[in-house]
Amino acid sequence: MTDQRLALILAVWFGAWGLNALLANRARGAGARLIVPLIFGITLLVLWELVVVLYQVSFVILPAPSAIWARMISETAILWADFQQTILKGALAGYAIGCGAAFLAALAIDRSGFLQRGLLPVGNFIAALPIVGTAPIFVMWFGFGWQSKAAVVVAMVFFPMLVNCVQGLKASDAMQRDLMRTYAASYGQTLLKLRLPTALPFVFNGLKICTTLALIGAIVAEFFGSPTVGMGFRIKIEMGRLAMDMVWAEIAVAALAGSLFYGLVGLIERQLTFWHPSQRRGR
Repeated sequence: MTDQRLALILAVWFGAWGLNALLANRARGAGARLIVPLIFGITLLVLWELVVVLYQVSFVILPAPSAIWARMISETAILWADFQQTILKGALAGYAIGCGAAFLAALAIDRSGFLQRGLLPVGNFIAALPIVGTAPIFVMWFGFGWQSKAAVVVAMVFFPMLVNCVQGLKASDAMQRDLMRTYAASYGQTLLKLRLPTALPFVFNGLKICTTLALIGAIVAEFFGSPTVGMGFRIKIEMGRLAMDMVWAEIAVAALAGSLFYGLVGLIERQLTFWHPSQRRGR
């Protein structure tokens, strides 16, 4: 019986592997780039379901994808309320404030050697502080609402974004800057026409990194105090009840939101940095 279960699992895995390899080698275009990861993701879900069902894995240890999906359908209202509280309020607000402030700080650092020598080392120190230590402090400062979660997100995304922006502003070649000076371009003209376009790949790299950090920060911060709504709050409560299907439903919603958020930033990057070699290679 054990051999039959293992054989079925291996057959599904190698069958999907072969199909994906065939599509990856022969198919071209945007459709193939979507189909291949889609098949791979579906295969993982099927294997997950088979392992849980065939080996009768405890519901507490790992619920089946079908049970998680059923819980997502039955608890749509709760999941939507949690999504609004954590993602639309805490994560997005903190992401926008933190990334926007980091970009403005990078412009200031670019003009001031003092700030560059003084702020960046302090920023690296603060970025290394563990979120489990800083989150309770922000909750005490800003209360149990989404504002404290946004503050945690700001602290998490500010310095990664700042470092990328500072590096991006330095990315233009000395010859290009000399050419702008030859044309008698002012600092503002050089910034708008040369340095900011050159910095865009670095800026978007920081924005993409911060999409993940924003979700993590908002969810983890809710473990240390929140109103009776939110993804982190729900995960903590349902873990205590051993309602693992609801816990995994929240995780699935967070993963989908993070993937869509990252993909949206990547799509905007593709439209604005079409001239960059990394984008041309992907076409």
